[in-house]
Amino acid sequence: SSELASTCQMGCCPILESLNKTNYIFEFTWLILFLTQAEPISVQIILTTSFYNCSSMQNQGSAWLDELQTHAWDNKTGAFIFLQHWYKGKLCSKELTEVEELFSSYYIGFPLKFQDHGSQWQLEYPFQVQLALGCELRVGEASVGFMRIAYQGTDLVSFQSMSWWPSPEAGSRAQQVCRVFNQDHEDNELMHTFIIDYCPRYLSSLLDAGKADLQPEAWLSAGPSPGPGRLLLVCHVSGFYPKPVWVMWMRGEQEQRGTQRGDVLPHADGTWYLRMSLDVKAREAAGLSCRVRHSSLGGQDMQPHSMGLVFLAVIVPLMLLAGLALWLRKRW
Repeated sequence: SSELASTCQMGCCPILESLNKTNYIFEFTWLILFLTQAEPISVQIILTTSFYNCSSMQNQGSAWLDELQTHAWDNKTGAFIFLQHWYKGKLCSKELTEVEELFSSYYIGFPLKFQDHGSQWQLEYPFQVQLALGCELRVGEASVGFMRIAYQGTDLVSFQSMSWWPSPEAGSRAQQVCRVFNQDHEDNELMHTFIIDYCPRYLSSLLDAGKADLQPEAWLSAGPSPGPGRLLLVCHVSGFYPKPVWVMWMRGEQEQRGTQRGDVLPHADGTWYLRMSLDVKAREAAGLSCRVRHSSLGGQDMQPHSMGLVFLAVIVPLMLLAGLALWLRKRW
């Protein structure tokens, strides 16, 4: 409708009003640059239900951007807990509220199906069921939505083309689960819309909203001296996400083969840290630079300068003067 079209143009397409919206390939420049230099990136919601007996169970919910947790689920309020300010993405509050309501309903109804059919499906207490739903983006391709259920850590059923299908090795139990879940046409239609429409739009807006927080910081320092007349130059890169990153010591456009790469280490917030070191003669430090490439930088290389100027203007001359003073002292 024209009302829906105008709403979409304002950046807010409520999920419950967009059941006929088809999937599409995102054209955002920054997102394309992000995906070009990285592996496919995904966002997913995970619901884990532990069944202790026929009347007792416990739910846990969370959302993840690849390996980075973005949301927790509050069982008391039935709402998402955003772990960073930019995890809401750039979608309108109405749409976020509708998704919360949709997930809250599914959060309650999904486990009840297993509770109500426990004996029919021959489920042995205690057991655990896990639901994962989300989408994956890859540059130049349509997004891929997914929804699957695991029982006791093993694939049970998956959702494809508006229907649930048994996993090949899950046996008759999976077929029985599919028959029950496929009867709920309204829920299936809503979840289909969620994974093919809302999810990819949310993922792209999430990456756009968080690009500043996902970009690396870089700085230079001097490590312990490797020996007389030598310097250990260290380039630190911190706070980047996703994990893949390219860092190299350079002289002009020439990579320095002596560059030593450290381990990529995790921060508590899910971002990463890396250090790259280079052992050089003190007199050859001039003209060296550290170059950083990361998918969050939009195709632009990062090159920290401030500490490099300190190397050139202070440390190297001081070391040369110290060597000269020592040589003169020995001569006298």
